[in-house]
Amino acid sequence: MCVTAVESRPAGVALTPSPGGHRPFGARVKAFVALTKPRIIELLLITTVPVMFLAAQGVPDLWLVLSTTIGGYLSAGGANALNMYIDRDIDALMDRTSQRPLVTGMVSPRECLAFGIALAVISTVWFGLLVNWLSAWLALGALLFYVVGYTMLLKRRTSQNIVWGGIAGCLPVLIGWSAVTNSMSWAAVILFAVMFFWTPPHYWPLSMKVKEDYARVGVPMLPVVASNKVVARQIVIYSWVMVAVSLLLTPLGYTGWFYTVVALLTGGFWLWEAHALLNRAKAGAIGGKLKEMRLFHWSITYVSLLFVAVAIDPFLR
Repeated sequence: MCVTAVESRPAGVALTPSPGGHRPFGARVKAFVALTKPRIIELLLITTVPVMFLAAQGVPDLWLVLSTTIGGYLSAGGANALNMYIDRDIDALMDRTSQRPLVTGMVSPRECLAFGIALAVISTVWFGLLVNWLSAWLALGALLFYVVGYTMLLKRRTSQNIVWGGIAGCLPVLIGWSAVTNSMSWAAVILFAVMFFWTPPHYWPLSMKVKEDYARVGVPMLPVVASNKVVARQIVIYSWVMVAVSLLLTPLGYTGWFYTVVALLTGGFWLWEAHALLNRAKAGAIGGKLKEMRLFHWSITYVSLLFVAVAIDPFLR
């Protein structure tokens, strides 16, 4: 008979190995990978690679795509590691972050800091030598904006933190375009704007779900300082602007019918969900009845479909 011991500890309390405790090599490797937040980076790359197809008006050089993807992972990974280093105090108190490597002690703060800085340097040099220096400076700018602008200056000071801090997550669009053309274009700027207006209504539903976590550590996410109705209304406003901006590519001649159809259908469903969330908030729905995570999950599907359409559209024109 196998007996499994279940550890009992309060949520949000760090589980730190004792000094000199055993930290298996495999677990350590997984912990360093976790510092880069791979699932978030997947979303960033979904917006980078399709833009390269649009910039090339077809299939871009595949080695360039690979180099840009690797460089993007290293840069975003460095930013995420430095974010965890700075936020390790509140991560230990939040349920959703209580198992991060610095909280559990699998990686020390000094190791995390060195790892993040190393990735920042390596990624910048990588971009500069294997892609181009415009992309290198854009990637470095995204990293610094996320670490300094969002994590250090905005996150704990203003409810607009994710609005302006989200700029860092928009820059991969510009990096994808510049990797192919070594220049900028209005197409890249429009897609940058789509991601800018996408970020708040993407993240606020999640913040509504875990607002108690943020309130506990004093992070003023909008759902912490405003009612569900106010937050949902802001989500609807940003959603309408996002969908309108996404439709600018076609009249300006950058995309054709396929992208337009996808943008209209996916954007229309987004607006349906956003207004449904607002209606539930107005009706006073709370807890599971608010169903805020429906929009959060759809937001990921939306951006994936939209940017896949960006990549496919050049082949259908």
